Amino acid sequence: MTSQDTSRAQGSDTAQTPNAAQPAAAAPRKRGFGAMDRAEVRKLAQKGGVAAHRAGTAHEFSSEEARVAGRKGGLATHGARTDGSPSSSDNKPS
Repeated sequence: MTSQDTSRAQGSDTAQTPNAAQPAAAAPRKRGFGAMDRAEVRKLAQKGGVAAHRAGTAHEFSSEEARVAGRKGGLATHGARTDGSPSSSDNKPS
């Protein structure tokens, strides 16, 4: 018997796999920051920000950088709307 035959013989019975016994509708458990209390996540984030400022690696936006970032976000979400209508594609002539 070759190693392929052995692995096929061992894996042929799928009813005994651990995942087959679990119900399909079970929601996955939250992990990492998703499982933590929001206040605890906020405390950890604050510690990271304080450490970055102490190390001199934190970035602070200048008003010019903030203006450019806001413009990029507005263009990305609203496209090239200029007439104040909900969608620029609705105003195309028929």
